[in-house]
Amino acid sequence: MRPQTNITELHTLHEHIEQVLSSSHHATLPAPSTVRSAIASSINHLPEHGLGLYATRNHLVDDIAPGLNGSSLSPNYYGFVTGGITPAARIAEHMVSLYDQNVSVHLPEQSVSTVIEDRALRMLLELFRLDPEEWRGRTFTTGATAGNVLGLACGREYVVWQALRRVKGEEGGCDGVGELGLLEACWKAGIERVQVLTTAPHSSLRKASSVVGFGRSSVYDVARADDPLAFDMEKLERMLSREKTVSIVAISCSEVNTGGFATYSQQEASQLRLLCDKHGAWLHVDGAFGIFARALSGTEFERVVSGAQCIQLADSVAGDGHKLLNVPYDCGFFFYRHPDIAQEIFRNPNAAYLKTEQLADKIPSPLNVGMENSRRFRGLPVYATLAAYGRCGYIAMLEHQIRFARAVAKFVCDNEELEILPERLQINPNSFQDIFIIVLFKAKDRALNRELVKRINATSRIYVSGTEWKDEPATRIAVSNWQVDVKRDLSVLESVLQSVLSSWTEEKKENTEVTKLKRK
Repeated sequence: MRPQTNITELHTLHEHIEQVLSSSHHATLPAPSTVRSAIASSINHLPEHGLGLYATRNHLVDDIAPGLNGSSLSPNYYGFVTGGITPAARIAEHMVSLYDQNVSVHLPEQSVSTVIEDRALRMLLELFRLDPEEWRGRTFTTGATAGNVLGLACGREYVVWQALRRVKGEEGGCDGVGELGLLEACWKAGIERVQVLTTAPHSSLRKASSVVGFGRSSVYDVARADDPLAFDMEKLERMLSREKTVSIVAISCSEVNTGGFATYSQQEASQLRLLCDKHGAWLHVDGAFGIFARALSGTEFERVVSGAQCIQLADSVAGDGHKLLNVPYDCGFFFYRHPDIAQEIFRNPNAAYLKTEQLADKIPSPLNVGMENSRRFRGLPVYATLAAYGRCGYIAMLEHQIRFARAVAKFVCDNEELEILPERLQINPNSFQDIFIIVLFKAKDRALNRELVKRINATSRIYVSGTEWKDEPATRIAVSNWQVDVKRDLSVLESVLQSVLSSWTEEKKENTEVTKLKRK
């Protein structure tokens, strides 16, 4: 069956979209039976002649859609770090599919797409209070994981190239890893080891280290014994001083379990910068969602703002758009100070049909500064949402998210059956200033603690992630949806937690009674 444009079917689908968006309640999870039904109704094998547009639209709306979760639609979905989609970003996303631009080659006389993406990246830098002229290297990625791959790849090119220059005694003009390959470049430079030095690394950093050829075991944790996030500066310098070794230092800017930052002062950040300069290391920041703290100001958020100060001294930073920016998956961004270094790695050689003239706007073709040679126009929703809400709109969203997270932390602290984590928050209530958008806690009853996440999520009213803290189960709430309302959503969360705790108490009481009867 040949595809045909059918405006009537598109109108019907938009009616479904309007119905979904106008709903005042979105379950965080579908019922298990609904998921099973959706799977059972899905097509296992390629149809010989196809269902046709009308039947396929009905299949998607009636069979598949009910089996999808409400991660983006519901403000009460606190799993992973999952943002929603602002109305402006959603409009732009429909345009992305409608016009279906391939933004990999900069052809400004043929399409405005690459210019719009560069404008969006500049606005992001301005939101984060970073000078676009100092951060001329910039591109969109699929997310912070891809950004970390780019960061380590650029760091690899830089540190090995510097070592090659030292060996050759040249001021410039030597090939690096992008041309020679990692093994030959390291051999010529006398390098036996490339290491990544960090604290409390996200799993994606080890993944990125594997992708760029270092290996997961090349990632070393150099944290202080009394603080798993803070750098042990003496240990760091010892590692940086290893012979025949080049290094990338990676800063966790809001760690995934607690939301804490690796540095909380300009002095710490400056010390890291000085050590990197002294030993020729590249300084990368994993700022997946922590980078958004740079948008804030004022004493209420002073602590988290200080946690993101390190970014202004870094060589590169990776961030996510589909978290706190609240644009659709998949969207991330990567910024770097050395504008030519990415092209040494990602340029397409011997491809005349991909070449463009050097234009006055100095916008590189995205395919020469990133991994993908073709991709969707993912920068348009970013452009639209920043244009629609501006700096003040995003600050307001973030303030609501942080205030809600801190209200949740207070509720947990005040509840005799729950325990806030890390433990220092129990001792010093002023530590609530450390809370960004993540709240970590556990049930004091160890048996309940093992089931707490499952019982919370079974309500379908809120969704939380399970994790571990000091080898014990823990419950993690990550607040990142633009729709957060502190009063409304706190009431929902308190109701769910109280209900789970009460039902557990009743079950324990009933089990005790049954045990007594059996003994009789």
